Amino acid sequence: MANSVSFPAVSTPLSAHQDRVSLAAAEPQIALGALDGRYRSAVAPLIDHLSEAALNRNRIHVEVEWFIHLCAEQALEGLPSLSEEQVAGLRGIVTGFGPEEVAELAAIEAETVHDVKAVEYFIARRLDALGLAELTPLVHFACTSEDINNLSYAVGIRDAVEQVWLPAARTALKGLGDLAAEAAEVPMLSRTHGQPATPSTLGKEIAVFVHRLTRQLRRVEAQEHLGKINGATGTYAAHLAAAPGLDWPALAQRFVEKLGLTFNPLTTQIESHDWQAELYADIARFNRILHGLCVDIWSYISIGFFRQIPVAGATGSSTMPHKVNPIRFENAEANLEISNALLDSLGATLVESRWQRDLTDSSGQRNIGTSIGHSVLALSNVTKGLTQLAVAEETIAADLDANWEVLGEAIQTVMRAEAIAGTEGMANPYERLKELTRGRRVDAEKLEEFVTGLGLSPAAEARLKELTPAQYTGLAAQLAREFAATS
Repeated sequence: MANSVSFPAVSTPLSAHQDRVSLAAAEPQIALGALDGRYRSAVAPLIDHLSEAALNRNRIHVEVEWFIHLCAEQALEGLPSLSEEQVAGLRGIVTGFGPEEVAELAAIEAETVHDVKAVEYFIARRLDALGLAELTPLVHFACTSEDINNLSYAVGIRDAVEQVWLPAARTALKGLGDLAAEAAEVPMLSRTHGQPATPSTLGKEIAVFVHRLTRQLRRVEAQEHLGKINGATGTYAAHLAAAPGLDWPALAQRFVEKLGLTFNPLTTQIESHDWQAELYADIARFNRILHGLCVDIWSYISIGFFRQIPVAGATGSSTMPHKVNPIRFENAEANLEISNALLDSLGATLVESRWQRDLTDSSGQRNIGTSIGHSVLALSNVTKGLTQLAVAEETIAADLDANWEVLGEAIQTVMRAEAIAGTEGMANPYERLKELTRGRRVDAEKLEEFVTGLGLSPAAEARLKELTPAQYTGLAAQLAREFAATS
């Protein structure tokens, strides 16, 4: 996602960064992609973490913190201790990264034709003013570009997921949980294989999605974000050449963990990206479950189980005034599909690298923002769509009342129990109900007549005669209330 917008703080355990200069909130140029054009407002928060400008700011952040870390650890002979003012000044390079700095860095990169080298020169230009000109060689010390890039991406992805995607997912789940609770006791005809089946409640069926999505959310929340800083081929060779007596793996681990990441102790030139593939698989699975929800909601709308609440002034159809189209759920479906296509591709690409390094991961990772952006856009549409639904209890009740044959399951199961208890005349219960109900509608009167003639025990006969399709929902309401709360 290109073009500059305001950047709030990147949260890290190292510093609060609450006073960063905002990048210009300029109007974007005509956009090639929908996320930077039509849907920009829905995904703009991701730009603060996954845009090119955000990546460069994170690179500066990692380089600066590595510089500070080396001094604090006295990693090299002759390194001075930095004053509080110098540390603050170094971190100010990050917090002061605004539109002018973006332009300056771009100009340096135009000369170097190397993005990470441009960052190194950008930082070096600022050391003299901090009284640190003699420490210019310490910038990017013993680092390969991937040492900086893998940590910068990890910080950006972590913050994008924690600060943007997860809150959007939780908001959508909250709306879904509220709907499940609201409709917990609304009896509904189920349809298995598209055919009338044992009734449930609308809330219980929604709660199934709440439960499934919540499980995936917990996987995303628990994801490790790995990082490494171990040199050109992961051997610490340059580090040991400069300071052979230092425990560089331990120093590197302390640094990576200070960034709030999990240390990867063994890599080639690149961090292996397995954790990214794991994360994208979990988000994609969440997306697929959400896609299933959208299809079901759309289908319930189409048969009148939900009424859509018209938005004042909105046009449902360009030619048919009566229509209110379920566009929120249709939009979500499309964006979830696009998101998953990208996430699946990233997950497959990023876990492979030719020998010790190739650049396929570099090109692939530039699409992380787009892949997550389409998921965020879908979540926004689901959240809005849920607020525009009203449960049509009358329609649901009429549909259920037209299908008394679904009580055939209850009757033949009670007959089985009666047979086990020793009641005579209970043979072939399934076959007898099949003969009565298959391929035809059976009303309350016919069922009562059938039950009366079975010779059931008085208690069982009374229980079945009192039963209606609306009452034949088992523990559905209880389950709905229990699992709606997990949202």
